[in-house]
Amino acid sequence: MSVTSSSSSLSTVAALWRLKPFVRPIVWRLVGGALSALAAAVIALMIPIVLEQIVRGLGDVAGAHLNGGVLGLILAGAAGVFALALGEAAMVWLRRWFVLTPATEVEFQMRSELYARLQNLPVAFHDRWQSGQLLSRMMQDISLIRRWIAFGLILLVVNILTIGIGAVLLFRWHWMLGVIFILTGIPMWIQGFLFEKRYGVLARRSQDQAGDLATSVEESVHGIRVLKAFGRGKHALSRFSRQAETLRETELRKARAVGEIWFWLDLMPQIAFGVSLITGIWLISTGGIDVAQLFAFFAMATVLRWPIESIGFLFSFMLDARTATDRVFDIYRETNSITDPEKPVHLAEPRGELAFEGARFRYQDAGAAERDLLDGIDLVLRPGETMALVGLTGSGKTTLTTLPARLYDVTGGRVTLDGVDIRDFELSELRRHIAMAFEDATLFSASVRENVLLGRADLDIHSAEGERVLREALDVAQAGFVDTLPDGVETIIGEEGLSLSGGQRQRLALARAVAAAPKVLVLDDPLSALDVDTEALVEEALRHVLAETTALIVAHRPSTVALADRVALLEKGRITAVGTHSDLLRTSAHYRHVISSLEAEQAARTGTIPIITEAMNEAAQNEASATEKEVQA
Repeated sequence: MSVTSSSSSLSTVAALWRLKPFVRPIVWRLVGGALSALAAAVIALMIPIVLEQIVRGLGDVAGAHLNGGVLGLILAGAAGVFALALGEAAMVWLRRWFVLTPATEVEFQMRSELYARLQNLPVAFHDRWQSGQLLSRMMQDISLIRRWIAFGLILLVVNILTIGIGAVLLFRWHWMLGVIFILTGIPMWIQGFLFEKRYGVLARRSQDQAGDLATSVEESVHGIRVLKAFGRGKHALSRFSRQAETLRETELRKARAVGEIWFWLDLMPQIAFGVSLITGIWLISTGGIDVAQLFAFFAMATVLRWPIESIGFLFSFMLDARTATDRVFDIYRETNSITDPEKPVHLAEPRGELAFEGARFRYQDAGAAERDLLDGIDLVLRPGETMALVGLTGSGKTTLTTLPARLYDVTGGRVTLDGVDIRDFELSELRRHIAMAFEDATLFSASVRENVLLGRADLDIHSAEGERVLREALDVAQAGFVDTLPDGVETIIGEEGLSLSGGQRQRLALARAVAAAPKVLVLDDPLSALDVDTEALVEEALRHVLAETTALIVAHRPSTVALADRVALLEKGRITAVGTHSDLLRTSAHYRHVISSLEAEQAARTGTIPIITEAMNEAAQNEASATEKEVQA
């Protein structure tokens, strides 16, 4: 997703002023750096004045025919200029000492706060944003802001002041020379104003395109197995090349814009030098100034040349920083709808009763004419009960499992734990009471121990108690394979656990949910990647774990349904039947249809695929119809 900044109406200064909270702790260091840089600039401006005195002194000595005095004056002048140069170098070093370390602190604070915000923002936010866009803001944009604070901001301010002070000093020798300097600067300021409008748009477009490119790289790396399996590497490369070419074209347009401003920044000083030289010679001929003054004027103009030429670079740097700030604040402006209540409720000893009361939910991008995906869910899980949730694909099973832990909030009705609306709990407490295991098992680049005990912030994971909890969870999940890894439970799992098989990843994810020791356990088909024998062992172990834990299990196979005390049938966003497996088989035709679908999938998975003829299918339908009539009678 490419995000267009909604803060484009802000002026550049106002946009950058939003960095104030991060810069405030180091503002005095920045002031010290700016004063040091200004002192260096003032010392540089003093050199032409010293040179004027040397040239005038040489003229006087030469006129008096004092040859020995000439050498002494040259040596004295050289020593004075050398001392000023040392002073300027010392001030430049002091500027860097003042600002470099504090600027990295700003970078650290911005990254930390942005990461914390990404962790706190709801899943709905991450559904809308590409990971590459977030990564480019986290790394590239904040790094650019740090460089601008440490380097660009101070030099821009100091160089503008230097140009102002130098322009005033140019009037010291003759007002006409100073006017020439001012007049030749006007076209540069006009071009600078036009440059800001054009370059700001290009800078934003470039940084957004860089984020899209980062997303493509990340997706292709994560999906490398799919691309190789389908032989689509060239297709991915072609798509990447198109995006990279688009970014290159934008960068070229930026370079052309910078080149145009540099043209004026280079041309106008040259014109100023030429006009000033002609005017200076004329003034000498008329006695308006002497040679020493003209020499000092050109020395001063030479000192001012770098500050003038640097304005283009620093100005574009400032606009890049402004765009980076806009992009970072795109995230800061996002509101978190899933937050802690002002007066949270605390449950010291939760019983584990989970209830859905008229719960409704629709995704944020759903059309106005579309019905709610969950259209008034009424369901109660008694404390310690295991409830299987079954339904056809698209009925909303997985979405329903995201509501108890507030990964999403209901858009109508409510979900309760022991009669308390889950929105009245602090999120940290709610997620201690309710744990989840997803069908798509996600692991982190950390050790097996750290992955499994991720949900136990209350434990020292290396303590004896931590070891006990770890081993119990691994035993339940039948994850003894970890002991065969190179470093056992201390083995570092590769990114997203891709060095493990699907079944191994799923078992570790299940162990993580079990180790959290929740009162309510929500499992979204956690055994789908397991072989038949391992699945049977896990199910047997789970029966002991679930004996005192309320569990909601999305079932995609009959064997999972067998774990449940009761079964809930989800149909078109509503719970249409609740009961035991045998009761629902007897009373619900739709349930029989769902179970037959699950059995067919199970048979296909185990290799015993039944052959369903049209006659068999018609007979099954007649039997279901007859049973339905009996129930109605």
